[in-house]
Amino acid sequence: MDITPDSGLEEFRSEVVEFLDTAPTPEILEAGRKTTSVFAPFEQVMAWHRILHTRGWSAPDWPEEYGGPGWSVEQRYIFATEYQKRGLPPLLPNGLKMVGPLLMELGSPEQKERYLPGILSGEDYWTQGYSEPAAGSDLASLSCSAVADGDDYILNGSKIWTTYAHHANRMFMLVRTSNEGPKQAGITFLLLDRMDYPGMEVRPIIGLDGAPEQCEVFFTDVRVPQSARVGAENDGWAVSKQLLKHERGGGAQSPMLRHRLDVIREAAAQTPSAFGGFLSEDAAFQRDLGELEAEVSSLEHFEKLAISGHPMVKDRAYPSLNKIMSTELTQRISTLMTDVVGLDAIPDQREALVVGSDTEALGDDLSLIAMPYYLNSRATTIYAGTNEVQRDLIARSQRP
Repeated sequence: MDITPDSGLEEFRSEVVEFLDTAPTPEILEAGRKTTSVFAPFEQVMAWHRILHTRGWSAPDWPEEYGGPGWSVEQRYIFATEYQKRGLPPLLPNGLKMVGPLLMELGSPEQKERYLPGILSGEDYWTQGYSEPAAGSDLASLSCSAVADGDDYILNGSKIWTTYAHHANRMFMLVRTSNEGPKQAGITFLLLDRMDYPGMEVRPIIGLDGAPEQCEVFFTDVRVPQSARVGAENDGWAVSKQLLKHERGGGAQSPMLRHRLDVIREAAAQTPSAFGGFLSEDAAFQRDLGELEAEVSSLEHFEKLAISGHPMVKDRAYPSLNKIMSTELTQRISTLMTDVVGLDAIPDQREALVVGSDTEALGDDLSLIAMPYYLNSRATTIYAGTNEVQRDLIARSQRP
């Protein structure tokens, strides 16, 4: 399948281009240049989220009944492509790509009415409470407990790798409500209305890239209402798998990856080669870049099939395939980026990476972000279930 915009879509493209060229503030543009992971600088990206919402464009993939723009497949891809061309900060995925779509499918009418508007507008930011110190890829081993007490649950335990929990005002999480039977059978999915319940503590974690993106969250006799549950008690494993389908296979990554390759190509054309001329003329570099461009094109085709509603999306293997392809390409592109930057990637420039910082960067924008992007991308094949787990899921899905 090939999605090629016809002349009737050029007016739409012009509208998108005009808005994306004029609506972002200088701070938002700076945040885009300094984004080194899936999660852009928080304050600026949430401001940008709210600007997009005023235009009705904060959730291109959402159905119209929940506030989406009602775009066609072609329109959504045009928007994603033009968005990435400008290096704009990606909107944070936890609400828009994960818990929002989940609530559309499994939430009660009251939960949809209560939570979807805040996700759409950017008023709320949701952090994900899945992993624990002893339950990462083996998520079913989680032990953070929820004990029923009247109309409430009392939570005890901890969560880790809760992205931007120190910025969040809401959390979706998995808790253990039973130790009977298979360990997957005693898990429940909860929505937390706030991050400052009595007995709740958030501690940021400094990552390899020097940024406090991840956090630990501790619960000591934290009381939350049972009405916060999505689905039935002890049925949280099925609910979480539904959410993971969106986390692993939601959205189009190829426009972002193609933008990264364009940046690398432009930098290589100005980088001297050890063999004379410029790096862009080096045969080994041309081979590496060409292989990545071909594989990004393959991913693009795969994503276009998916967002067009191709039957393969219903295959149990699709989310895992998408996750493997996009994350491993991210890592390989980050490696080529550091190859192009070379020794200029070594200095620790975390102060210069702060939006609005007075610290002047050493070198150009690519030199500033190359190493943090490389380091942060090591996590892409771990989060949302390691790629080893994904390959196992694919193998299981093909059994008769």
